Amino acid sequence: MYLGIDLGTSEVKALVINENNDIVATHSVPLSIQRPHPHWSEQSPQEWWEATDYLMNTLREKCGQHWQAIKAIGLSGQMHGAVLLDSSGEVIRPAILWNDTRSALECAELEEIAPELHQIAGNLAMPGFTAPKLLWVRRHEPENFKRTNTVLLPKDYLRFKMTGKKISDMSDASGTLWLDVEKRDWSDALLEKCGLSRRHMPALVEGCDLSAKLDPHIAERWGLNASVIVAGGGGDNAVSAIGVGAVSPGDAFISLGTSGVLFVVTDAYRPAPQSAVHAFCHVLPNLWHQMSVMLSAASCLQWFCRLVGVTEVALLEEIAQLSAQEKASAPMFLPYLSGERTPHNDPDARGMFQGLTHSSQRALMGYAVLEGVSFGIADGLRVLQESGTRIDQCSLVGGGARSPFWAQLLADILNMPVVTHKGGETGGALGAARLACLAAGKPLNKVCEKPEIYQTWSADVQRHKTLMQRYAQFKALYVNDLNYRKH
Repeated sequence: MYLGIDLGTSEVKALVINENNDIVATHSVPLSIQRPHPHWSEQSPQEWWEATDYLMNTLREKCGQHWQAIKAIGLSGQMHGAVLLDSSGEVIRPAILWNDTRSALECAELEEIAPELHQIAGNLAMPGFTAPKLLWVRRHEPENFKRTNTVLLPKDYLRFKMTGKKISDMSDASGTLWLDVEKRDWSDALLEKCGLSRRHMPALVEGCDLSAKLDPHIAERWGLNASVIVAGGGGDNAVSAIGVGAVSPGDAFISLGTSGVLFVVTDAYRPAPQSAVHAFCHVLPNLWHQMSVMLSAASCLQWFCRLVGVTEVALLEEIAQLSAQEKASAPMFLPYLSGERTPHNDPDARGMFQGLTHSSQRALMGYAVLEGVSFGIADGLRVLQESGTRIDQCSLVGGGARSPFWAQLLADILNMPVVTHKGGETGGALGAARLACLAAGKPLNKVCEKPEIYQTWSADVQRHKTLMQRYAQFKALYVNDLNYRKH
């Protein structure tokens, strides 16, 4: 038995699989986000730990006598978050999250003082990344910066609480802007530019390797054997790739969670920072991946449902009843509720509806939200293709994978087959459990099989043609808004 823990932004999810890779039990606990000021997005690391502790007790009850058969734990986590610990291992301030955009000025500063950044880190300096957050803390909270003994990523804080060890992996560390992504090691030069050094950083292991053993006190508390090991784990998207069997160059998937991601495996380090494409290490040795990232995806749908007082299920049913003519005349929606990364790298981008009339009922506006997010994914595909990357088919994971309508819309917009998998919504937690299997010594070809395909969604030529006309309007809407903000 193997346990996977996925620390997301909106929830912590845990999942248990057996020796045959079958899912035995799963459970999740919701998390809250604090936004005390514009551009800010924070969470309490203590809340993560309390949620994880609760999950373990819940799964222990679900698994019964099988619980003690767990051999290893894998970790997946939201990337880029800054957890600052003092010399006693205590949290100094709330964690600054990946979708926090307060550090735009510090990004410009980092680009200026570190001209080697793009080549070494493989990415533009964006407010979501960890390094600009520390520059912001140094400038605005100097006492907290001085107290900082260690900087951990979110899932690595859970590992620290579980094992007492400060360890990360190369895939998650790629999102800090302190890693030499090609060499898979910390960059002393980039750390120095931020007033830090290796002593502030956790040790690094590959995501599929052993990182530490469970602390005996935690093992006893959770009713597990003290010999349980913890895998290196990884950033949520790289671990989700393991969950859908994306382990070979060219394998690709779309994740529709809080954020939206288009992920493709590569056999070499291929930075393309000019288009705000991310180039990161994979959780497996000698593999990398490219990624386009939009900051608000399924969260746009959640936001709209809260606004109009309807459940997502009910709204999706209403949207599915719309005629082709109604959808063709729907309002346009820009999904930049938290700014945007790929391809704009614009923390000041904002969401908007355009083209509202008296007949714009909530189903039409809901459709516009789904379409706008899908166009954001299309933006990512376009710049990945422009960088020389070829994608022939995409798996679909995350909460958005539960909507057949959204899957078909993506296939029509991207003009390629989109496949959903049985259990695809458990991508991160399943991938983490699979990394636990690998760390315990099971072979890759036995562990990382692609999950059974649930359904394949093929593009319709006529719908694609109609949608491309609306996509042109979508791109023009952002350009017009950008020009307005500049003047």
